[in-house]
Amino acid sequence: MIRAAVLPAVGAPLEVTGIELPELGPGRVRIRLAAAGVCHSDLSLSDGTMRVPVPAVLGHEGAGTVVAVGEGVTHVAPGDGVVLNWAPSCGACHPCALGEVWLCVNALNGAADVHARAADGRELHPGLNVAAFAEETVVAANCVLPAPEGVPLTDAALLGCAVLTGWGAVHHSARVRAGETVAVFGVGGVGLATLQAARIAGAATIVAVDVSPEKEALARAAGATEYVVASETTAREIRKLTGGHGVDVAVECVGRAVTIRTAWESTRRGGRTTVVGIGGKDQQVSFNALEIFHWGRTLAGCVYGNSNPAVDLPVIAGHIRDGSFDLGALVTERITLEGIPGAFDAMLAGKGGRALVVF
Repeated sequence: MIRAAVLPAVGAPLEVTGIELPELGPGRVRIRLAAAGVCHSDLSLSDGTMRVPVPAVLGHEGAGTVVAVGEGVTHVAPGDGVVLNWAPSCGACHPCALGEVWLCVNALNGAADVHARAADGRELHPGLNVAAFAEETVVAANCVLPAPEGVPLTDAALLGCAVLTGWGAVHHSARVRAGETVAVFGVGGVGLATLQAARIAGAATIVAVDVSPEKEALARAAGATEYVVASETTAREIRKLTGGHGVDVAVECVGRAVTIRTAWESTRRGGRTTVVGIGGKDQQVSFNALEIFHWGRTLAGCVYGNSNPAVDLPVIAGHIRDGSFDLGALVTERITLEGIPGAFDAMLAGKGGRALVVF
């Protein structure tokens, strides 16, 4: 038996309890977790914004050490450090054939599998495929990527979601160019990664926006040159900071209709807005036909940073090793499994960056 954080039902409190993992089958890998990040997507799963089968072991951003591998697994071996990939591409569907692996239609098929059993016999599902809120997990081989050399596993956990998402939003979706101006809405784990990515891309002015004045120091340490406390005048303030034009690029990391609309209004004529935040179906964003024509702006969704983890992780790792990307700067709290509900509460209150479960 191992300890894990289990979501018994949508809207129910997490239970830290013993679970039993299955015997290792072909094409499977057993991993001892070093750390797991607490992402807003985990909160979205727990409150029903995103739907997965329950009861489930949550957690999708993690890294650890391979304990054992099943038949046919050759790219990792016992003792290897690995990063979990919660959205593995199948390589065969239409998006994968187009090279858009982040849109793989089969990526989350594993969430319906039976992952483990609770002590009382309940069948448990693996949340977003990898069930990282546990001391150990068993995943499909394509959910495992070799951890970059020279990056501590506790830090490498952040690569599995926050960093790939923020990096990809800047470099793949928005395609920020050197000298451009950027606004990042939401200074949580993904927002902090986005700010660092924008700095590395060579953005000239980087405006961080958040509801909390207390996050200014975090944002500036990550690369923000300006800080705006969110209000009804946010778009106007950003235009003032950019010569009256608005920023070239806005990245929305919150997932709320009002924030998406404000991010769009904060860009210049012809500007680009990338939406990373995951909002509910009730979050309706409205535009009129004339303003769409007049402003010539682009609004785009962004899934997992539009990233290919196998390609992007080595690139990001290079920036970590040369000191230009600081993984530790994303983490504002290190907790145990029992601390996850408190981390959810902090997210809802708009406090802190990334909480990291350390095993």
